Amino acid sequence: MEKENIAVGLDIGTTKIVAMIGKKNEYGKLEILGVGKSKSLGVARGVVNNITQTIQSIQQAIQEAENNSGFKIKDVVVGIAGQHIRSIQHTDYISRHNPEEVIGGNDIQLLIDQVNKLAMLPGEEIIHVLPQEFKIDGQSEIKEPIGMYGGRLESSFHVVVGQASSIRNVGRCIQSSGIELSGLTLEPLASADAVLSQEEKEAGVALIDIGGGTTDLAIFKDGIIRHTAVIPFGGNVITDDIKEGCSIIEKQAELLKVKFGSAWPGENKDNEIVSIPGLRGREPKEISLKNLSKIIHARVVEIVDQVFTEVKAYGHEDPRKKLIAGIVLTGGGAQLKHIKQLVEYITGMDTRIGYPNEHLAGNSDEEISSPLYATAVGLVMKSIENKTQSAVRLDIVEQPKIPVYRQAVVQVPVYDAPETVKEEDQNASEKQNSTVNRIQRNFFDRYVDKIKDFLDNAE
Repeated sequence: MEKENIAVGLDIGTTKIVAMIGKKNEYGKLEILGVGKSKSLGVARGVVNNITQTIQSIQQAIQEAENNSGFKIKDVVVGIAGQHIRSIQHTDYISRHNPEEVIGGNDIQLLIDQVNKLAMLPGEEIIHVLPQEFKIDGQSEIKEPIGMYGGRLESSFHVVVGQASSIRNVGRCIQSSGIELSGLTLEPLASADAVLSQEEKEAGVALIDIGGGTTDLAIFKDGIIRHTAVIPFGGNVITDDIKEGCSIIEKQAELLKVKFGSAWPGENKDNEIVSIPGLRGREPKEISLKNLSKIIHARVVEIVDQVFTEVKAYGHEDPRKKLIAGIVLTGGGAQLKHIKQLVEYITGMDTRIGYPNEHLAGNSDEEISSPLYATAVGLVMKSIENKTQSAVRLDIVEQPKIPVYRQAVVQVPVYDAPETVKEEDQNASEKQNSTVNRIQRNFFDRYVDKIKDFLDNAE
């Protein structure tokens, strides 16, 4: 029987932490085996600010995912976001010794390694080096240089940079939770994998992921990532505004936003009122839905304006950079009523809500198809790409305990021994797979190793 390739993604957000276990089914779709969700404590605007609380939240989400799936998690692919993330455009080249030799993967790796040596600001490290278009001996707009001939190989790169301390704090939380870190991915890139089609990426599209603490932007054109940005505002700021504007507690403000909130204030009549229970015997508060939507509208307009400034900075008005597929909204904030219409009104671009259900198996839970889980689904897809066995069945983990329960039985089942042999074969197979993976590692895998070494050597 072929070994199952079980993948695990961990989305460490400002409001929630989601652990998701999945695998590819026979139709190439993603089958979700288990989901664990916990309230995110110790994370503000995508950055860990309390290690202990974050570890507890991660462990809670991991435990729930394991209980729901019947699998024991070994390692995870984690999403990186936060206000410390920035991106730069860079062009670099290498001169090849023998232009008569065919350009291969080693030449591209050499070019990528050269970009990784770029000098960054103090405390910053390169997270992603994403090649865009190549140029060979002056011939431009080459998407796939492998197999071609030339002496000078040049490429434009999208380089994503982040604070080294923030990334290492995430690594420390993962390791202290009793699991390994198998990969790091920029969250808007993971969300893009989950909700965007290849046609949209080719035509030109801006993905806006509205999370609790940050709003992430990823722009694609001609199938290539062109621009990324992280705006340090999200759904939590809207909740805070409601809390202050209506003089209520945060829990009530969040409920109001989710149940009655609207980004378009024109639809509510003046006499539409919702009653909020008072605190400790106090009189209930009556809140006008029109005022509520005015508060939400003002903040959403501010967030969308900031994102649109980034889209303009990319240069979407240039005919060659035009985003034909418009905007795709995802993340928890995309569930806000009438936000699609407001974004269309502000930007003048076609907009749709992005659901991760395109890549999910048909029998998936409806809740998982929500924009809320877009990043988590994307991270599981990244984990599948790594081809690692990120989780094993709990019955395999607990196998040594079986003889204890059978001590009183005279006839010991004969299949116990072969199962152990199978497990040894499986381990040998895993070792073989890991060797292949090691050969195929890109820079980013080595960067994860660098974080692990730092954590191991830290006192």
